[in-house]
Amino acid sequence: MDWLKANLGTIVVSLILAAIVVLIIVKMVRDKKKGKSSCGCGCSSCAMRDSCHGKK
Repeated sequence: MDWLKANLGTIVVSLILAAIVVLIIVKMVRDKKKGKSSCGCGCSSCAMRDSCHGKK
């Protein structure tokens, strides 16, 4: 019990950071399924534009 009290701040911060990471991953997966790009910018000037999106 003393260990839990001594490390409560670290545990809370770690749980908050883990939750943020999970939310970011969930958003990225949802965006990927919707066909959205993760970079958020236009593809016309990107060097990898042919690798990211298939040719139409």
